[in-house]
Amino acid sequence: MRSTQLVQRAASLLFMFTFIFGPSASIFPKSQADEVERPDQVLEWNQVFIDTLIATNTANAASQRLGAIVQIAIFDAYNGIERRYTPFFYAAEAPRGASRRAAVIAAAHTALIRLFPSRTTQLDEKYSESLDALTDGEDSGGMSAARGIEWGNEVANAVLAWRATDGFSSSLPSFFGGTEIGQWRSTLTSTGALCNNGNGMSAQTLGVTQPFAVASREQFWPGPPRGLMSGTYVDDFNAVKALGRNTASVRTVDQTWLAPFWEGNASTHWNQAANQIARANHSSMSDNSRLFAVLNIAMADAAFTIWSAKKFYSSDPSFVTWRAATAIPEADLDGNPDTVGDVDWKPLISTPCHSEYPAGHPAQNGAAAAILLANFDDGQTFTLTTGANSRTYHSISQARSDGNNARVWGGMHYPSTVEVSDGVGEAVADHVNTNTMLYE
Repeated sequence: MRSTQLVQRAASLLFMFTFIFGPSASIFPKSQADEVERPDQVLEWNQVFIDTLIATNTANAASQRLGAIVQIAIFDAYNGIERRYTPFFYAAEAPRGASRRAAVIAAAHTALIRLFPSRTTQLDEKYSESLDALTDGEDSGGMSAARGIEWGNEVANAVLAWRATDGFSSSLPSFFGGTEIGQWRSTLTSTGALCNNGNGMSAQTLGVTQPFAVASREQFWPGPPRGLMSGTYVDDFNAVKALGRNTASVRTVDQTWLAPFWEGNASTHWNQAANQIARANHSSMSDNSRLFAVLNIAMADAAFTIWSAKKFYSSDPSFVTWRAATAIPEADLDGNPDTVGDVDWKPLISTPCHSEYPAGHPAQNGAAAAILLANFDDGQTFTLTTGANSRTYHSISQARSDGNNARVWGGMHYPSTVEVSDGVGEAVADHVNTNTMLYE
């Protein structure tokens, strides 16, 4: 009887406390450590990856694959200890009692120094700093951290070995396109030399690289581009002719600024966005490890898809793949009375040395935005950088739109190509997000 009364009294007191202070209040005082938000090593080392891309001026074409390797290593290392999702690649069992945080640090560090050997000194310094910052019982010194480091290194080395033979380092013969009307061909630089130092199509090996998650590079190929005689081509031609020229265009001042800004590294931009959004939304380390993995995998597989399609369509003279830098000066030869040539037309941004269709950056924008919108509301605030310039956005969709339109404002792509390519990226992202690293 006495024990029953005590239980009832305790329940009554708890009810009164909750009523007065709210359901999230605690009866027990918080320690100073509880008041301070613990660092998230997944966010920390994603930022290290971003900083490394910037410091090394890594080419956009190489960055998506690098990001996927680093983030897969981090995800499988963390998830192997705190198992919430199906593994992506490395499914071995982590040592019992291993530190999740130490594993993330070790996996990221091992992957990054192998992929960016010129940054070994800086990465080693960051590695020591991160390990020294581990203070809680699970993750501070001792066997827990040692086991986590060993496990993180094991995972990263397995991922690196897997991707060492993925085809990215293949040696391919130079490809210069063709001279048929409508067909892509190597364009001339402002100095009159052939683009890509005369070596033909740039980043060709992306088109033969093994995808991370999609079944094949062809799985999400877009259909053929619009024909020379189509109304869509006329609209495309006139839009780029008016908006994309280097002088006397109809662009606004802001559009002229945004064109070179969004010519920056897509992996840098979208990892910056994801990192800041995840921080602002207080996402868990486990969720962040998956977020950055699906983001970078989707962007990488979108790149492989796009480049394999570029080579396929530009190899066939019946498909319209030439750049505006060729199409507009030579329009009088295209047989379409509604496209008027301008031999003096030049684009705002130097024309990349690969075919116009499909488009790389818009596919990256579509893939990244689709992943972020699958995890967060559209209304988010984040700041992107290109060199010394920065732009703050308050919407994922607005950043996606600016990034896509910038390809037209820069004179590099036609609007219909941008729309199709964004859709390819989104389709790849949806596949990655719904078929990999699923809740167990």
